[in-house]
Amino acid sequence: MGGRVHEALAAARLVDHHCHGVVTGALDRPGFESLLTEGAAWPGISTFDSPVGVAVRRHCAPLLDLPRHAPPEAYLARRAELGPHEVNRRFLSAAGTDVFCVDTGYAPDRITSPGELAGIAGGTAYEVVRLESVAEAVAARGVEPHAYADTFRAAALDAVGRPDVVAVKSVAAYRTGFDLAPERPSEAEVTRAAADWLARGGRLADPVLVRHLLWTAVDLGLPLQLHTGFGDSDIRMHRVDPTHLTDWLHLTAGTIPVLLLHCWPYQRQAAYLAAVFEQVYLDVGLTLHFVGPARSRAILAEALEITPFRKLLYSSDAYGVAEFHLLGALSFRQGLASLLQERVDADELSLPDALRIAAWTSGDNARRLYGLPAPSPSHQASATAHPPSPESMI
Repeated sequence: MGGRVHEALAAARLVDHHCHGVVTGALDRPGFESLLTEGAAWPGISTFDSPVGVAVRRHCAPLLDLPRHAPPEAYLARRAELGPHEVNRRFLSAAGTDVFCVDTGYAPDRITSPGELAGIAGGTAYEVVRLESVAEAVAARGVEPHAYADTFRAAALDAVGRPDVVAVKSVAAYRTGFDLAPERPSEAEVTRAAADWLARGGRLADPVLVRHLLWTAVDLGLPLQLHTGFGDSDIRMHRVDPTHLTDWLHLTAGTIPVLLLHCWPYQRQAAYLAAVFEQVYLDVGLTLHFVGPARSRAILAEALEITPFRKLLYSSDAYGVAEFHLLGALSFRQGLASLLQERVDADELSLPDALRIAAWTSGDNARRLYGLPAPSPSHQASATAHPPSPESMI
């Protein structure tokens, strides 16, 4: 493996535009294996015996001073010996990520805050506010149905008012899917739906209130991240095809950027939307660490068939285990480098164009979209002068 594109992507300091914190406590085998899957841990079936489990043993074991393909028992024993802080430090440092945009809306375990995550990695962190969490906090504090819309809006404005907040996110895919009426709901509709939800309790999953949430995101004016495609068993996969959003995207044209996260198996549908709607962008984040470097190129190739090159961003969507930060970065670097280098070698793409695409997707697109500061010249020069070797990235 070699070539200028591989060198450039190996040296690139990444902007991870959507991720989560990592667990700070010790993990036993059931705890670790439960974090290797979006599903459940089933008796007699180890999540190590999956594509992501194999990728962890192949690409993460060397960073724990183990041989590639170390058996699970040895891997977990060494992980426990080093302790959570050292494990997190090794993987986050090796990922080569400078900027983390952290979704803080899901934290059933004790995980790092955005600042703690960036501190371990030696980078910078920003926050992505999950709007369902804001709405559910409003409900938990108590609100009258007729006041719900204004109270939620005020709470959302307060949540995004901090200087470290760069985007909002919705998990409508988990709650209702995207086959919703596209129009902004009326005040009366919101009040009726709020009355039903507040009386019933539980998570925000009313279609009218989810529509209201998405339109509130438009009013907030920040980029909106939307989970699409692959997720846990709450997902009804046929309802999370992002093309269900087409009519809503027509109605919201000229307002806010819409970031389609993860996308698999709908990366081609997401690419279509990015190609025809000015405000649509995408990544294949969660997908990358689950397929690992072995298949990342295939996923990226489909995502880039028609996506404008200024529309693809990098994310890891890593959660819980720091291994996913490393695997996401490695899968992105290797998959995109292989794809672009092959096109250069076939004279389908010039080397300068390939290097621009590598720079755009690894960080520049996210910096432009979220208004993030440019990396310091000294940091760029250091990364270029001392690019990591391929072996240092496994």
